[in-house]
Amino acid sequence: MIEKLLDRLRLQLWQRQPANWIEGVLLTLGRYSIALVRDFMEGQLSMRAMSLVYTTLLSLVPLLALSFSMLKAFGVHNALEPMLLEFLRPLGPQAPDVTQNIIGFVENIKVSVLGSVGVSLLLYSAIALLQKVEGAFNFIWRLKRPRSFGQRFGEYLSVLIVGPVLVFSAIGITTALKNSAIAQWVLNLGVLGPLVFLITQFIPYLLVVAAFTFLYAFIPNIRVRFTAALAGALLAGILWQSASLAFASFVSGATNYNAIYSGFAIVVFLLIWLYVGWLILLIGCQLSFYVQCREYLMPSAYTPFLSAFSSEYLALSIVGIVGQRFMNGQPGPQRDELAKLLGNSPEHVDICVQILLHHKILLEAEQEQPTLMPARDFGGFTLGELWLLIRSGFDSDGLPIKSEFGRHIRSLVAAAERGFAEGDGKRSVRDWLIEQAA
Repeated sequence: MIEKLLDRLRLQLWQRQPANWIEGVLLTLGRYSIALVRDFMEGQLSMRAMSLVYTTLLSLVPLLALSFSMLKAFGVHNALEPMLLEFLRPLGPQAPDVTQNIIGFVENIKVSVLGSVGVSLLLYSAIALLQKVEGAFNFIWRLKRPRSFGQRFGEYLSVLIVGPVLVFSAIGITTALKNSAIAQWVLNLGVLGPLVFLITQFIPYLLVVAAFTFLYAFIPNIRVRFTAALAGALLAGILWQSASLAFASFVSGATNYNAIYSGFAIVVFLLIWLYVGWLILLIGCQLSFYVQCREYLMPSAYTPFLSAFSSEYLALSIVGIVGQRFMNGQPGPQRDELAKLLGNSPEHVDICVQILLHHKILLEAEQEQPTLMPARDFGGFTLGELWLLIRSGFDSDGLPIKSEFGRHIRSLVAAAERGFAEGDGKRSVRDWLIEQAA
C-alpha cells in the first residue's frame, strides 16, 4: 500500500510542470522529501547507522580520551562533561549517571603510561570511527575512491586535535558574551531585551547546525559546496532537536522497559539513541548530496541498465572530449563534469571511464580533483582499435565459445567489427578528432 502511494506521488512530482515559482518550490521540496523517504525505506542508511553504533561503542572512550588530553592542555577539560551530558540528555534521569561513568573511564586512561603500542591503539580506535563515517558518507555520495592512508591520518588527526578546541572555544565565547556587562545591559532594554534573549536560546541550535555543516563539507572525499552542506545541516539540526525532545519523552514514559530490562534498560536506550543520532546524520548527508547533485534526484533510486550502444557512445564521446581539450591545451575534464556535458547518469559515465582507464587509453591525474587526460599518443592507434577495446570492456580475452552456434555468432560479430576497422576505422584517433573539430 505504501509503495503504491509512493509510486503515484513520484509520477505526479516528476511529470508535473510547475505553473509558477511557488509551485516550482513546492514540487522541488516534494521531490527531496520523497527521495529521502525512499532512501530511508530502502534500508541502506539504516544498516550503515547500525554499523556506526557498533563502532561508536568501541571508539567513544578512546575518542573522548584524546579530546580530554587535548583540552586538558588548554585548561578547559572540565567542559567535556557538560557537553557529553547535553548529548545524552534524551536518556532522561539516568543521563547524568551514564555521563559520569563515561567520564570515569576517560579519566582512568593515562596516556602517559600507555606506551607507544597503547597510544597507537588509542589513535587507531578513534580514527576508525571517522573512517567508518567517511565510508558511509562516500557511499551516499557514490564515491568509490576513499582518501589515501596519508590523507586520512593527517586530516583525521587534525579533526581530533583541533575540533574539540574549536567547539569548546565557541561555547566559551558564547557563555562569555551572555554574561558580559554589555549583554546584560542589552537584556535590560525594554524592546531589544526579549529579542536578544530569544536569539540566545537559538545558539545551541546554531552550534549543532555549524557542527553538521563542517562534517558534511569535510568528511566526504569530494569538494562539497557550502550551500549543499548547510541545507543538509539545517535538516539534520531540526531532526536532531525534535528527536531529542521526542526520545526524552519516550524514555520518561517507558516504565515497561525498566521493568523488563531492569538495570540494562539504560543500555538499550543508549543504543537506540545512538542509532537515531547516526541515522539523522546520514539523512542530512543524503540531502546535501541531492542539493549538490540534482541529476541524481530521480523517481527511481536505481540507474537504468546501460545498453551496449550507450556504452560505446559514451566511451567514444569521453575520448573525444578529453582528446580535443588536450589538443587545445585546455585542462582535462572531471568525471562529474563529463556527466553534465553528456547529460547522462554519473554511474554510466563512471563505468565507461573505468573501461578506458583499464585499457590505458586515458589516465586520471592524482590531485585533489582528478582530471582525465590521454594515456597514449592518439595518433598511434586507429579508431577501429579504440572501438574494439571499448567493446571488450573489462574482459580483454572475450567470452569462452563452447558450441558451433557460438562460433557462428562470433563470426557474425567479427565480420561487423572487421568491416568498420577496414572502413572508417582506419583513421587514427587524432585524425578523427581533428576532422570533428573542423
